[in-house]
Amino acid sequence: MAKQALGRGLSAIFEDVEEAYKQEFQQDNSRVQEIDIDKIKPNPYQPRLTFKEDALKDLAASIKKHGLLQPILVIKKDDGFMLLAGERRMRASQIAGFTTIKAIIADYESEKLRELALIENIQREDLNPIELGRAYQELIDEYNITQDGLSEIIHKSRAQITNTIRLLSLSDRTKQLIAENKISQGHAKVIVGLDAIDEETIVNTILGQRLSVRETENLVKQLKVNPLSLKKKRQEAAVVHPSLQAIQNKIANIGLKAKATKESLTINFKNSKEMENFLARIKEWE
Repeated sequence: MAKQALGRGLSAIFEDVEEAYKQEFQQDNSRVQEIDIDKIKPNPYQPRLTFKEDALKDLAASIKKHGLLQPILVIKKDDGFMLLAGERRMRASQIAGFTTIKAIIADYESEKLRELALIENIQREDLNPIELGRAYQELIDEYNITQDGLSEIIHKSRAQITNTIRLLSLSDRTKQLIAENKISQGHAKVIVGLDAIDEETIVNTILGQRLSVRETENLVKQLKVNPLSLKKKRQEAAVVHPSLQAIQNKIANIGLKAKATKESLTINFKNSKEMENFLARIKEWE
């Protein structure tokens, strides 16, 4: 019974946001005001931490040409306002050069801010996996519900929720790489549960040799079957000459697989065109 009640509460909060956008703006626009952007403070419970620069610029161009079609949602706070929803629109408006923005002044109580931000943003598809994992965990902690309960509320499978939350156990460096899309969520799922040293080694191998998810799975399986083999690889990597390591990194940056050891550097080419392109790039390095 408690789980059902919590579910209805979360759904009602999301409906509140929708109502603020649709009913108040479309039927009674008296709450829509033009306010100074510099008077708007960010929502401290906003789960989205990163924004794609290209997408913001595209949105800014659209706003500059057509105007802001959907106001942001704010609440009065101290001598200004606090943003509840619409941070992308606000940032894009700033990029477009606007100093004011259309906003709905909502009457929500401050204790609802966390739920409003989480529920609205968790429905979006542009959160990176780490931001999404944090949002899932906050909802579970805030409402003291199970992952099954959250699954029913947000209509995501329990397995997806579990796998996403597990990413939060990775190191800060690995989480940052995932957030920056330098390591995919598929790669990340494979390395969850490894100890810190093995995680770092696998991550460095993924980056340095451009491993696919399948190749990463095979490497992790090899580690679990024969942990000494990875230990040996770590020892070999530790004595790689700095010059060879630098060349390996350069090669990896142009999308080729290379492996440096103590006294050798091996480069793998898929075809002759890759080899010709590589030879051409070498001349640029001279």
